[in-house]
Amino acid sequence: MDIRNKAKSVGIIGAPFSKGQPRGGVEKGPEALRNAGLLEKLIDQGCDVKDYGDLSFDDVPNDMPFQMVKNPRSVGSATCKLAGVVENAQRQKRISVVLGGDHSLAIGSISGHTMVHKDLAVIWVDAHTDINTPWTTTTGNLHGQPVAFLLRELKEKMPSVPGFSWVNPCISAKDIVYIGLRDVDPGEHYIVKSLGIKCFSMTEVDKLGIGKVMEETLSYLLGSRERPIHLSFDVDGLDPSYTPATGTPVVGGLTLREGLYIAEAIYKTGLLSGLDIMEVNPCLGKTSEDITRTVNTAVAITQACFGVSREGNHKPGTDYLNPRQ
Repeated sequence: MDIRNKAKSVGIIGAPFSKGQPRGGVEKGPEALRNAGLLEKLIDQGCDVKDYGDLSFDDVPNDMPFQMVKNPRSVGSATCKLAGVVENAQRQKRISVVLGGDHSLAIGSISGHTMVHKDLAVIWVDAHTDINTPWTTTTGNLHGQPVAFLLRELKEKMPSVPGFSWVNPCISAKDIVYIGLRDVDPGEHYIVKSLGIKCFSMTEVDKLGIGKVMEETLSYLLGSRERPIHLSFDVDGLDPSYTPATGTPVVGGLTLREGLYIAEAIYKTGLLSGLDIMEVNPCLGKTSEDITRTVNTAVAITQACFGVSREGNHKPGTDYLNPRQ
């Protein structure tokens, strides 16, 4: 299949799930994005949108911690369910768009994606690396661990966490690039450096500029061959002045302009194949304006991933100088 053929064919999957972290409200992210008109906006910009609805996740009783890891069976069950729906969307030749929900969901989103596209390139926009293992985590929250479950190189370093027997590591360290890092735990820093994972912290973004960062990212991941791209976008990758309604904000982040540039650059490749919009938490905005700003920013990033450009857009084939009477 020519992966470019599905560039405007989109599958929306709501994932109202919060048990990868302790703060209530992130399960309301999909509803907030829908209420902001995300689907209608995508349709208006020419996307063929199929709505897979919001998933319902089973409540797992007596979900005791595994060592420090909290809610392991709940997260394992939810991510397994999400993986199946993402796989289905991919088999229907749609770009899967997962509306989170917390970032532990990426275990399911990326696993489901690789069930169809084995040779996946992942761009992870986040203040955090989310690569703690159950041994290195200091919080036990699984939204800080998804990449560890996904990487083949860490398979032998991972214990058998209840609920995750279905997971098979599906990407390698060379298949992922981080952008926007500025809050990385010591154990995570050790893992990233030991595995030689390509990352652009805010230091590199400041030094190089976002244009060079994206040029290097796409060159590194794509080289001379085309492969599908999965963009996993945590809204806390942006500075909290743009996305205040999120669970783990860190000052000094990407600007809205830089976030839009990332999305525009990926769109221009024609290779976007999967998108996660994660960690929008409408309950954590101090004001209604905080919530609106966060949600509208997430919507704008999503639209840019599908072709809305700051230079403007017009419908192909329309002669605007000779309108039909």
